[in-house]
Amino acid sequence: MPTLSLIETDVAAPAARDLIATLDAELLLRYPNELPNGIDADAFRAADGCMVLAWIDDVAVGCAAFRPVAPDTIEIKRVFVRAGQRGRGVSKQLLAWLEQRALQRGFVRAVLETGVLQPEAIALYRSAGYVPIACFAPYTDNPSSVCFGKNLAPA
Repeated sequence: MPTLSLIETDVAAPAARDLIATLDAELLLRYPNELPNGIDADAFRAADGCMVLAWIDDVAVGCAAFRPVAPDTIEIKRVFVRAGQRGRGVSKQLLAWLEQRALQRGFVRAVLETGVLQPEAIALYRSAGYVPIACFAPYTDNPSSVCFGKNLAPA
């Protein structure tokens, strides 16, 4: 039985870059008139961002990241699992890992943006307790964007 490992990594690591490029290619198919938001590695590091990769044996099958946007809040970014590995709960594990890491670093709230043409992502976030919120900058004027938020700290 394959073993899933979640390992924090640098956003510019080859496996991370490959997963982000694959995600960007899929997003361009869904949103052909929009450029993917991407991640600038230097800016991500400067913001003290965090990226995790999901590995099954020696193959990177998914990624997820967050970057701080306020002293108590992170923005979830780039949650993605390769097509052949979907439906196995990898994205849920990636999201839960990010939430735990954020709490360890003192953050108590998470926000995120996804697209209206990504029902799988919307279902994932809703199932993980995220609720719709008003879109925040830089997504406020993008009709393709839908934003969610969640309090991470136990009540």
